[in-house]
Amino acid sequence: MNGCTHEQGVFGWQAVAEAVEFACLTELGVMKPGNVSVHGGGQGKTAEDFMRSARAITPELSRQGSSVGERILNAVRSTRREVDCNTNLGIVLLCAPLAHAALQLAHGQSLRQSLRTTLRGLDRRDTQRCFEAIRLARPGGLGVVQQYDVAEKEPRIGLLQAMAAAAVRDRIARQYVTDFEDVFEIAVPHLQAESERLQSCEHATMTTYLYLLGAIPDTHIQREFDRHVANSVCRKAKQLYVEYVAPQMQENRLFSRLSEFDKELKRKGINPGTTADMTVAALMVLHLQNRQEVTGSLLVNGPGSAQCADPVFF
Repeated sequence: MNGCTHEQGVFGWQAVAEAVEFACLTELGVMKPGNVSVHGGGQGKTAEDFMRSARAITPELSRQGSSVGERILNAVRSTRREVDCNTNLGIVLLCAPLAHAALQLAHGQSLRQSLRTTLRGLDRRDTQRCFEAIRLARPGGLGVVQQYDVAEKEPRIGLLQAMAAAAVRDRIARQYVTDFEDVFEIAVPHLQAESERLQSCEHATMTTYLYLLGAIPDTHIQREFDRHVANSVCRKAKQLYVEYVAPQMQENRLFSRLSEFDKELKRKGINPGTTADMTVAALMVLHLQNRQEVTGSLLVNGPGSAQCADPVFF
């Protein structure tokens, strides 16, 4: 059982809700080739669809007393009441355990330590609700192996076991079995460093997305096309990052090239959705860390952390 206790921890539901909405809307506000943003729609979806979806999932993910599975299912249900398409299943799957861990965070714990406890506590009820949410969202290129069919209404395994079976072909599933390794060890440190270097959360988010796309082949592309297409997109993103971001960002030229890359990917129907979802998760984690909450002798955000909290206007 992984429902929240009623004891007040480091973060209340308001802080978690703020982090969820901030992460979703900040990610939506920047150019991310192949994905929907305020700079352009794609896959028959608009930025407005994603804004409404972000606000729909925020109260469900941050609700006190819910289990991880309940957060996932209720967030997807709330999304479907707002939009008739899948806008955020990957975001929900990543942010639900993060939100739960934040609400459960005890004084003296790090967020990742709390997350590890959350993930180890997932059970069959979480699997059942997660599978129901996936059926409701109807995602494309679903990353679930045959032995654990999401059509099964009474799954016999815990959610961690189901995610482990899918982890080879689904980077989001892999986060569950590695304690969100890519998020905490790659995405968040890069986002924090870029925030300090560029002094702009918007620019840091854009360059972190590009860095991740160039570092890790997107598994959503891999499932919908194949690994060759995913690797090709990965190489192009890495080239753009090396040429226009490191060691010095060339803002105008970078945005122009990203716009061209965005049009190219959308023309071919290629959507690096997993990379965008990982960017949201990193923003949520860094936002929580930057609240400068103190848990006993442990400062959650750490000394010298950059404040990735620029206002986002739409």
